[in-house]
Amino acid sequence: MRIAKPLLAITTPLGVAIGLREAWRFHWWLALLMGALLTVIAAFFVMTMRRIRAESNAAQKPDDAPT
Repeated sequence: MRIAKPLLAITTPLGVAIGLREAWRFHWWLALLMGALLTVIAAFFVMTMRRIRAESNAAQKPDDAPT
């Protein structure tokens, strides 16, 4: 696991970039579709992380109960 995580963190973006380049060489519109798909996936990933952080912060904050 010590080697696998950094290796995946480097090779995955490289593979995506090479795939986009090859798609552009094959048909330019295919690369645009792949880029749009990657954008949507990234947006959902960011929204999920923001929701998790917001819920975590809400759970850690004490409730303000009137006394």
